[in-house]
Amino acid sequence: MSELIRLEKLTRYFDMGRGKRVHAVDGVSFSIAEGETLGLVGESGSGKSTLGKTLLGLYDKTAGSVIYKGEELPAHYRPKDFLRMANVMQMIFQDPYASLNPRMTVGEIIAEGLRLKPDIQAGDVRARVTAALERVGLHAAHASRYPHEFSGGQRQRIGIARALIMEPEFVVCDEPISALDASVQAQVVNLLNDLKTSMGLTMLFIAHDLSMVRYISDRMAVMYLGSVMEIGKAADVYFQPRHPYTQILIASNPEPDPGREKQRLSTPIQGEIPSPVNVPPGCRFAGRCPKVMPVCREKTPELLPLVNEDRLVACHLYTDAVS
Repeated sequence: MSELIRLEKLTRYFDMGRGKRVHAVDGVSFSIAEGETLGLVGESGSGKSTLGKTLLGLYDKTAGSVIYKGEELPAHYRPKDFLRMANVMQMIFQDPYASLNPRMTVGEIIAEGLRLKPDIQAGDVRARVTAALERVGLHAAHASRYPHEFSGGQRQRIGIARALIMEPEFVVCDEPISALDASVQAQVVNLLNDLKTSMGLTMLFIAHDLSMVRYISDRMAVMYLGSVMEIGKAADVYFQPRHPYTQILIASNPEPDPGREKQRLSTPIQGEIPSPVNVPPGCRFAGRCPKVMPVCREKTPELLPLVNEDRLVACHLYTDAVS
């Protein structure tokens, strides 16, 4: 598969005044191939959503690059950049209750992006809205109703239809299932998987639920305090994690089967994630890591490939085992 999008040391800081700034995304590099789904996981506050929004230009880049099909995208998007990129990149937002305008009908919400196409005819808009609704398992009659008349799962389907009506090549799914019940989560994930295949989509899937991410993703990246700790094939990272943070994160992930969850020995992560304002020196996970060594508190580990493994890990435990 050819590369669709690549991040090179992508960085996004938020200035707080008095010389302080939040290190939300700090030098992240990875690529996503055409037709691939990359899952992005990590605790709340790790920078996942900020990375997705910076990638799409919703936040300005502090440093680094986003390269799409060989073209470096602007650090600061102007209106013409949003107009151009809306046809190829879209986002599915986290909260289906907050991301839909309650004063607009479903048809108006879904068709909103088509306003960026001045030459499109009214009849074409209606036809494309109907097709978008049916694509996500809703009906044409739903176009005249308002968001409050729908369940959470249905609202998320409306959000998906709004993003996909633009026929994008790349979609950032920003925690699209976190606000939904477990049974509805599975339906939405299956829908996204089907749409990926039928539309040839490339996706960045951001979520907390590692088992869902493993199911939908081809590869998985683990993020902590603005940096990527590990990245590799989803099944490899999930079943044979290498970084201590990944190991604890997966061990603390609840089992969907209540019987297996009751028998499982959960391993919660000790301590709190450090402040992104005062990032500690060395490895960012050192203060919570059960395998910490003196070098971990002094030197920041690089994200490097492991020998004979198709994955990258940022950990001093593997410094002598990298290629």
